[in-house]
Amino acid sequence: FSTTTERFLRTALISTAICLRINFLIAFKPKHISFRPFGFRSINFSLLRSTLLKSEIQNMAEQTATKSNVLLSDWSCYEYELPPFHLIKPSDFESALQTAMKLHFDDLKDICESSEEPTFENTIAKFDRCGYLLGRTSALFENLCSSNGVPELQAVELAMAAPLAAHSNQVYTYPKLFSRIDAVYSKRSASSLSPEQLRLVERIHLDFVRAGAKFDSDAQVKYAKLTEELAELTTKFMQNLLADESEVTLPLRGEEDLAGLPVDVREAARQAAVDRKVEGENVSVITLSRSLVVPFLTFSENRDLREKAWRLWTSRGELEPSRDNIAIATRILTLREEQAKMHGYPTYAHYATADTMAGNPDRVSELLERVWGPAKESLKRERSELEQFIKQSGIAGSTSVDIKPWDWRYYAEKVRQSSYNLDEAEVKPYFSLDKMVTAIFVCADRLFGLTFKHRPDIVAYHPDVKVYEVVEKVDGADKVVAIFLHDNYARSFKHSGAWMNSFRSQHRNNDKAESIIPIVINNNNFNKGGEGQPTLLSFDDAVVLFHEFGHGLHGMLSNVTYDRLSGTSVLRDFVELPSQLYEHWLSQEVVLKTHARHFQTNEPIPDELLARLMKARKFNEGFNTVEYTASALVDTALHKASSKGLDIAQFEKEELQRLGMPEGIIMRHRPAHFQHLFSGGSYAAAYYVYLWAEVLDADGFDAFLETGDCFNKDVAQRLRKYIYSSGNTLDPAEAFRLFRGRDPAIEPMLKKKGLMAKV
Repeated sequence: FSTTTERFLRTALISTAICLRINFLIAFKPKHISFRPFGFRSINFSLLRSTLLKSEIQNMAEQTATKSNVLLSDWSCYEYELPPFHLIKPSDFESALQTAMKLHFDDLKDICESSEEPTFENTIAKFDRCGYLLGRTSALFENLCSSNGVPELQAVELAMAAPLAAHSNQVYTYPKLFSRIDAVYSKRSASSLSPEQLRLVERIHLDFVRAGAKFDSDAQVKYAKLTEELAELTTKFMQNLLADESEVTLPLRGEEDLAGLPVDVREAARQAAVDRKVEGENVSVITLSRSLVVPFLTFSENRDLREKAWRLWTSRGELEPSRDNIAIATRILTLREEQAKMHGYPTYAHYATADTMAGNPDRVSELLERVWGPAKESLKRERSELEQFIKQSGIAGSTSVDIKPWDWRYYAEKVRQSSYNLDEAEVKPYFSLDKMVTAIFVCADRLFGLTFKHRPDIVAYHPDVKVYEVVEKVDGADKVVAIFLHDNYARSFKHSGAWMNSFRSQHRNNDKAESIIPIVINNNNFNKGGEGQPTLLSFDDAVVLFHEFGHGLHGMLSNVTYDRLSGTSVLRDFVELPSQLYEHWLSQEVVLKTHARHFQTNEPIPDELLARLMKARKFNEGFNTVEYTASALVDTALHKASSKGLDIAQFEKEELQRLGMPEGIIMRHRPAHFQHLFSGGSYAAAYYVYLWAEVLDADGFDAFLETGDCFNKDVAQRLRKYIYSSGNTLDPAEAFRLFRGRDPAIEPMLKKKGLMAKV
């Protein structure tokens, strides 16, 4: 027998033996023995049999798995078929992925060697089901590399980057496969396909075309080498960045170095030193993680240290010659330009935006430039406020004020405190992580009827990670509709930033046509509170929490038939709509008055403090918008430029000069650490998508405000049906129209940013 067959036979025999053993014990139970100990009800022997069977099968399966490769084993003995994280070793992945890729080819062979005429069911739907083991293993691998990428796993990640890319190329060029898909595609209009089936045919066909399926054999070989090199380069780029953020620190010694830092920032810096085993009594460190360096730049009174921290942070990816991300980015841009031209596009920006709502880079530039000018004007007004404060405070010592990039956040916080009477240290006690997590869950319940049950007994890949059952009432009974993992804290070997991903997507394309329960994860990088202390968030941190949970809901609420169309598998400039839309509920008074409570007294945030907080929200919006928009404009420009003789550092300087970049501020992400662009291809020439989605989310939330109820049931029902649950079954523009009743308007976004009057 094959290994797979042997494994399933072994499991079946074990199951049968255990069932016989339990049935024997129950059948011959002595009559004189009481099964009512301590006054409990009679034992439910059916439940006992089920529980013992499951437990014993799991124990025996684990014993078998430890002797083989758990990644290739049957996970049905684990609750919800969650990955057995406690048994997984980095060394398991390479052989498991190789085996899974071979099995995927077996599935494709079955499609292509069919003597039947290509149909939706025997070709398209079957292709959508292919590669179950590879999908399960690669999703787990990707998540662990991002969330817990220990050195052993990084080595496997780099080793497997090219083989996985090669496998993808081989799938899209598999003999006879595209011809069968093309045959179904060419007859799609004459077929009796449902709208969802028609969408699947068109999306899969486009996937193949954009992967080079129409190239001749020589071009396919060339394209394969190109994409395999890209996979290795983007992996190396991310690993270099992770190394800088994990290894490079700024030590703080004594009160002079800590001056101005709030208690929670001090505790986070001290904990970072402990985690990195930094020697020295009472030494703290500032890491290059945004979650720690930004608060340091905001509050530190030591200007020299602020400058050091800023220079280190903005030079990530360039700090060590052995980790030169500029050289990697240059090569990536060269390969992308070649990739685009092979597809017949003049630039990579044209290729990347062809399959988006925007459609082309000109529409992208039009949106960005509409915001760029007003944002610079807003920034100019903010700079005047900062300069006036400095002069009045006597800090500069003269009438000439020179605000450097490492000064902006510090003085902006001072102005916030002075002009708006708002101190972040006053706000944070009302935004503990625990209470904000409760807030995102309660909002999901009020909008969509979801409740979240913590399962501390389910072991994840790290002690910090919490696992929840997501429950919904279906026909009056509780039903688990998703599993949610929440990984909230910054730590070594975890990528920076915040993101959502899935271990398993929802769909019904299986033999029983049953909906697969999705397993969704949110990752954040909040600074964990000290021993016995809560984790306190800034308001901006809380926005990130809501944002990522919006992505999570997009995966958890998915209600589609086919895996390719599930959850967040939508166009790139639509995927940020569910996440950014969910942010709006944090700013609603009914949510804040309920959940923004002091971590010690449980008192709700005072009305007067809440009013000051909301009033100050638009302050520094010019800075934030310029920072972001400059990055998006440079992204588009880089991917429209010729890569021949490209000097990225010089290009960055000249492009910012052309744009009229204000002094004292830089792009949010400089090229050497711009992971959106260079750690993968999803956001390359597409960093604009956040602003594009902001047009949609601002207008979309107005649909609730127009009813006078931010939890209006009718609007929430449409939101769920057309935005959160429809996946890629609908054209995104049509999905928005079905929800909103019309096309989006840009004015709500401009008003939200305080830019309306200047347009």
